Amino acid sequence: MRAPRRNSKEPAGKAKPVEAPAPRAIGEVRIIGGNLKRSKIKILDRPNLRPTPDRIRETLFNWLAPVIEGARVLDLCAGTGVLGLEALSRGAAFAQCNESDAHLARQIVSEGTRLKVAERLFVSARRAEMLLNEPPSSRFDVVFVDPPYDADLWARLLFRLPPWLAPGAYVYLEHPREVAAPFGSNWKVHRHASAGRIEFYLLELDTASLEDPAPAAEPVP
Repeated sequence: MRAPRRNSKEPAGKAKPVEAPAPRAIGEVRIIGGNLKRSKIKILDRPNLRPTPDRIRETLFNWLAPVIEGARVLDLCAGTGVLGLEALSRGAAFAQCNESDAHLARQIVSEGTRLKVAERLFVSARRAEMLLNEPPSSRFDVVFVDPPYDADLWARLLFRLPPWLAPGAYVYLEHPREVAAPFGSNWKVHRHASAGRIEFYLLELDTASLEDPAPAAEPVP
């Protein structure tokens, strides 16, 4: 019996790769202020995804109210993208949402298109530390530093951040209460609050520290 003819386009012994299905939505988070107020953003089923709670976002954007209009904003570990999208809703001129999880990055692009802010939104999909190792794509007026808690990235991201900051920039930092404040004397606390087990800050860089002839060593991973 003649063996069945093999399709010449399919190499022997190689199975056709199966693309992993997109993660399902397990909830949603709402934008709480600005012209997109009450808009819903999907929360995908992804490891370590932890959107900033409404109560904390309300406090944060009250702090930022004097400066958010026209600001350039960077969210280093964007997750759902809600902080960057909330900033755009409240009048920011531009937001870069960086998210290393490809599924989440694509979802942020989709939400930006749906909410009609795509022309003011750029989504990158890099590890935050690697992004900050590159020459700055821009100088930012507001930066959100809220990485996954178990990654312990706070000090390393803050160490690399100064070249990306515009003069007078504010940096939002969030960490669990059981972790000691992960920043040194080269950062000034402009605002500080807590909610449940979360501590959060609005920081300013002490520019005098950049002129120190013996800068602090980079934090050890």
